[in-house]
Amino acid sequence: MKVKIKKSNNYLLTIPAFGGLTLFLSTIKKKLFDFDTILILISGLKYMNISIGLVDDHVLFSKSLASLLQGINGFNVVVDARHGADLMEKLITLPALPDVILVDVEMPIMDGEQTARTVKSVYPSIKLIALSMNDSDNTVLSMIRAGCCSYLLKDTSPQVLEEAIREVHVNSYYNSEIHLNSLGRLLVAFQSGQLQTGMNEIEMEFLRLATSEMSYKDIADSMNVSERTVDGYRASVFEKLKVQSRTGMVLEALRKGLIKL
Repeated sequence: MKVKIKKSNNYLLTIPAFGGLTLFLSTIKKKLFDFDTILILISGLKYMNISIGLVDDHVLFSKSLASLLQGINGFNVVVDARHGADLMEKLITLPALPDVILVDVEMPIMDGEQTARTVKSVYPSIKLIALSMNDSDNTVLSMIRAGCCSYLLKDTSPQVLEEAIREVHVNSYYNSEIHLNSLGRLLVAFQSGQLQTGMNEIEMEFLRLATSEMSYKDIADSMNVSERTVDGYRASVFEKLKVQSRTGMVLEALRKGLIKL
């Protein structure tokens, strides 16, 4: 989707927070041109059709979630499985694969991590979102490394869940920390020329180690520095990526192409 502005001195800006939406923005007199039109066209993203799969061993939760998603414009739940093995069997029978699958972490027979790895191996086009009550760093990083595009807690609001599904479908990653006031923040950054992260070599090394399951103490040992020094690296990287947690840092670094898992 593009907003075409018939003015001179236009620049191209892609806003990941809105599904990789490409905008042509006028910088005449440092002001954005036709901002109301931009917002109207952005709202059009809400009408994209997305097929969704669910895999969760808690039947009541899964059925309630399916009902919620079916009530959202453009969403269609096409498969509901109890564990990874059940999901793989049901995917074979579908006339078309789901665009996005929500994956529980703790399940019998085939858990979330194994399910994610299996799905990505057999059906790499399907995008996965982990959905769990477990918010430990190791669990989150394990699911991301297994192929999930985002990690949400089960007490996430319906609005955030909808936003995450749409973002993952279009742009492959979603990080709720980045999406808070993201449009305004990105437009300001665009105008001021501050879209680059400005990461130095040491911070990139810290970022690479932080995507593993190493603790911050282990990272300090690996880098031959004190834990306090690592705390400084972490604070600096958090600030540059505009995040507040290790999970947010990893997801944003992946989205920006700074790291690969």
